[in-house]
Amino acid sequence: MRRIYLDHAATTPVDKRVLKAMLPYFSEKFGNASSLHSFGREANEAIEKAREKIASLINAQKEEIYFTSGGTESNNLAIKGVAFANRERGKHIITSKIEHHAVLNVCEWLEKQGFEITYLPVDKYGFIELDKLEKAIRKDTILVSIMHANNEIGTIEPIEEIGKICRKKGVYFHTDAVQSVGKIPVDVEKMNVDLLSISSHKIYGPKGVGALYVRDGVKIETIQHGGGHEKGLRSGTENVAGIVGFGEACYLAGKEMKREILKQTKLRDYLIKNVLKIKYSRLNGHPIKRLPNNANFCFKFIEGESLVFQLDTRGIAASTGSACSSKSLEPSHVLTAIGLKPHEAHGSLRLTLGKENTKKEIDYVIKVLPEIVENLRKISPFKGKWE
Repeated sequence: MRRIYLDHAATTPVDKRVLKAMLPYFSEKFGNASSLHSFGREANEAIEKAREKIASLINAQKEEIYFTSGGTESNNLAIKGVAFANRERGKHIITSKIEHHAVLNVCEWLEKQGFEITYLPVDKYGFIELDKLEKAIRKDTILVSIMHANNEIGTIEPIEEIGKICRKKGVYFHTDAVQSVGKIPVDVEKMNVDLLSISSHKIYGPKGVGALYVRDGVKIETIQHGGGHEKGLRSGTENVAGIVGFGEACYLAGKEMKREILKQTKLRDYLIKNVLKIKYSRLNGHPIKRLPNNANFCFKFIEGESLVFQLDTRGIAASTGSACSSKSLEPSHVLTAIGLKPHEAHGSLRLTLGKENTKKEIDYVIKVLPEIVENLRKISPFKGKWE
């Protein structure tokens, strides 16, 4: 049976060139980067080269890149670190209702520590409304955290404009760019961001490694104490092989980005056009201002989980939304935030393309999906109720 992977927003396979770059650091180049001897210096040099590659991809200085275990840790470090370092100035933080749980759950935890969080609504496409953001900023606001691109519906937020507002108001601005870095251009200078989270495994690098960009001069406190690694901000023996792979993945992403944007956007639009021919279907997110590889749909009268299982039996890997929430029975908080009713949100399907996907594969999806939807609707107990 053919196997087609259309869940690249959840994770990506490690690029063979990335794996090749990593392999020596599992064996002959195994040194601890903190050691003073040649083995340690060799490992440290590899880390610094990777730091340069990552900084180059987002137009940062290499000294502003701090390695973490991934996007979740980067978000925790950014939000908690700024919150605790600046609590004498204020305890108000602003975020949105469609953030990843790695941001929302951090904010909920901070509320229990005495911080006040404002959760901004979004419009039907998932966009933050700039006037509402500006009105929400107070004298005691210390941080705004708005994601660059949504992991479920693919909508790309007006980060540059958000950054300008924060800069004007003298408020730190963090963006979760886990889904955007490596897929679309990211420039921390143009975007006016102070902190930015990145994850390796979303861009054909290994799992278990990520980075946090921290603009020089940002007041931030460590949340993980130890041996003083990463200039004391994130202690822990460095994952040298993972960091090397992450650096190589960033280098390749930058090199191949223009080509991949054109290719994946064309395939995405072809997919969307044909899937929307299915009766009672809709596209979630903005039709144009979205990630080049993201297509998110809702189908009335069926459950998204059943759809995912049926697609899997045909060799197609897809999802209903965030992989981190795939076992939850609750409707997507992103879809309800853009105005969908819970029963509509339950009928969602996210298809996210990667650089290995072909038109032939998309044609196969377009062929089998209508049949699966029709069969599921025939046995659906909801059709009469929802009509």
